[in-house]
Amino acid sequence: MNRHWAAIGERGTLSGMLFMVWLRRFGDWPFQLLLWPVILWYYLSHRTARRASQDYLTRLDPALERQPLRLRARSFRHFLCFGRSLMDKVAAWNGEYPPSRLSGDGVQHFAQAVDGGQGGLILVAHHGNLDIVNALSERHPSLDLTVIMHTRNARKFNELLERATGRRRPEILEVSEISPSSAQRLDARIRAGGFVVIAADRIPLRQGRTRALEFLGAPAPFPEGPFLLASLLRCRLYRLACVRDGDGFVVDFDLIDDTSRLGRRGRSAWIAEAMQRHCADLAWRVQRHPLQWYNFFPFWIADETTDHDPSR
Repeated sequence: MNRHWAAIGERGTLSGMLFMVWLRRFGDWPFQLLLWPVILWYYLSHRTARRASQDYLTRLDPALERQPLRLRARSFRHFLCFGRSLMDKVAAWNGEYPPSRLSGDGVQHFAQAVDGGQGGLILVAHHGNLDIVNALSERHPSLDLTVIMHTRNARKFNELLERATGRRRPEILEVSEISPSSAQRLDARIRAGGFVVIAADRIPLRQGRTRALEFLGAPAPFPEGPFLLASLLRCRLYRLACVRDGDGFVVDFDLIDDTSRLGRRGRSAWIAEAMQRHCADLAWRVQRHPLQWYNFFPFWIADETTDHDPSR
């Protein structure tokens, strides 16, 4: 059985994403009205995603293990937040969220980084809704942004958004693993002042180099690729996050390192330390906003072999 996230999560959610995009054309109220039954169907029919959500939530709050009804209710809310994030994604691509709805120091930090013209690599995670930052990028029409994606479904969904909204999307670089040729291509973009975005919380399709890190109390595999790429590109390294807060969104954008002077001898130690920092930061973020981490697949190493409760 293929338990890789690309075979589980992406394949299972693409049809739901397409439906959400179609439904959003009729406005906010129809979307809100049908969100509950659509998410309920998805919740009941996708057992792997449901189990993954409940496993994640019990790691955050072990007491939920002894409260099955409360656990199911919270897991359903987790799915509802994901549905809402899809609506936010479409609205952001449609230009419906003005910059005034964005807050946090990241707004100014992002502008300073773009205006600085030095480019860099931006680490992200599947937490919150990064598409909201489109409202920021519109302030910088000359911004050169490349997004690395690992699945065709992700690229297809973004192409659909572009057709549905008529707005240009960032350039998508679809890769299964980072090769020397793709690294050279990305290096040229950064040297020209561009930015490259890569997710650092999902392992690559070809099961590339990973490292088991302690995450929410248990070991989980994290990809080395984004950090190896940062060491090879020898550039500024940023972290970007954006979470919903009421009717607005809070943006974090920070310079977390600079590998321009990192030598080959120090590469391995730096990668290990940088991955630990990333893992700790992600744990802190999901604990603050637990229902905005959208990983509906077995994430921890133990999930590959543990028999789950069939009633979940």
